[in-house]
Amino acid sequence: MGYRQHLVRSVLAIRERGGVRVGDDLVVPEPILVGRNANKLEEIARRHDLARWTTDLDAALGDPGVEVYFDAQVTSAHVGALSRAIAAGKHVYSEKPVAASPGEVEELARLADAAGVKHGVVADKLYLPGIRKLRRLVDGGFFGRVLSVRGEFGYWVFEGDWQPAQRPSWNYRAQDGGGIVVDMFCHWSYLLEGLFGPVEAVTARAVTHVPERWDEGGTRYDATADDAAYAIFELAGGVVAQVNSSWAVRVHRDELVEFQVDGTRGSAVAGLRNCVVQPREITPKPVWDPDVPSSIDFRALWQEVPDNEVFDNGFLVQWEEFLRHVVADAPFRHDFRSGARGVRLAALGLESSRTGRRIEVPA
Repeated sequence: MGYRQHLVRSVLAIRERGGVRVGDDLVVPEPILVGRNANKLEEIARRHDLARWTTDLDAALGDPGVEVYFDAQVTSAHVGALSRAIAAGKHVYSEKPVAASPGEVEELARLADAAGVKHGVVADKLYLPGIRKLRRLVDGGFFGRVLSVRGEFGYWVFEGDWQPAQRPSWNYRAQDGGGIVVDMFCHWSYLLEGLFGPVEAVTARAVTHVPERWDEGGTRYDATADDAAYAIFELAGGVVAQVNSSWAVRVHRDELVEFQVDGTRGSAVAGLRNCVVQPREITPKPVWDPDVPSSIDFRALWQEVPDNEVFDNGFLVQWEEFLRHVVADAPFRHDFRSGARGVRLAALGLESSRTGRRIEVPA
């Protein structure tokens, strides 16, 4: 994620197109690569003709020309590095989850506010073309009163024995900060809040379907983190969202994530890029009769939502928003407090799973 989405497809892409327009000015990001492995950093820098890289984070933070620190490390390393960046007077932007507990994220937000620096967390799902089309439908009143949301996310992640796994092994070790609830409930928090309203209660079941896996070196290990979660989120205004998240499911849908939204006046199904709708006026009228084949081609009665605009990479679009926020104080809703709400929802989801209870989310 740090290399492909944030460096190559966002920061370098912004630089190559001349920068971000802020009023009459162009803001051009110039990256300094920071990491643990000097050989890898040097190779990446050479590949992209970048002059500066270092394994010394404190030296980079001590550079007065550096204005923004972005963190794409494993979750357990975020708090220490972000705290040092804030203390150095840098604006901070982070992958989610920002920290392991909501209290840690709230403390980072307090420190950043006290230091007078901006803070933001990645909320990439809201910037997907399919979700932006869904946002357009919500804003246009297409649904009438929204009744429910049904989300399906996931795919089969290979165990790593006879085929290499396509996700890192730490994702499946709780002691290393892994687990699908910690990973995905942060996404569902800002996505549901951004489209339909804040989550007011959660009922969840987190499970480990695949108990043993093989790491990058071919060594077997016990999977101690949840690899699937089945949740009901109750939203403000009475909307009920059911979202399944799984790395142990085979895909029989058009995209790796899909959300169906049903309202009094129409319904929509949105994925990563596409979105289809069915308004009330063309909704079929099926009658339950299991003894005869259905005469209705249900999928044929949905209509494609047109792009009506050029959709840029979602990570890049949010980077542009954050840079405008830093330079010109433009609005940016995905700050660390938004990140804290996502971490809190994950914690409450795990509590619900442990106790078998419906958990209300504090206002």
